[in-house]
Amino acid sequence: MFEVTVRDSIASAHQLHGYDGPCKDMHGHTWKVEMVIGGNTLDGVGLLADFKVLKTKLKEVLMPLDHVVLNDLPAFKGINPSTENLARHIYRTLSAHCLPLRIKQVQVWESDTASVIYYE
Repeated sequence: MFEVTVRDSIASAHQLHGYDGPCKDMHGHTWKVEMVIGGNTLDGVGLLADFKVLKTKLKEVLMPLDHVVLNDLPAFKGINPSTENLARHIYRTLSAHCLPLRIKQVQVWESDTASVIYYE
């Protein structure tokens, strides 16, 4: 089994309604996002997937989340844009964009010391 990882980042704001603490107020993060794909079969060049292609797909999925208020996006209508919900949204959107590649997981870092991993 091989795993290939690519990383990018976005800057966006959010607030967590119903949270008892400072995150209830609007604040921003520079989120680091890691996508990991997995598979057993390499192509004729010896690649599981082309880094350039994966980086492009990740960037396409992240662009609508960059420099926005996440609470205002339809994807977060009725749910808090927590790091957990953000990771799930990115994972599911990437899965739809990256077929036939298998997304193993998406990891979203809201700071250098706190992250969430989502996988299905």
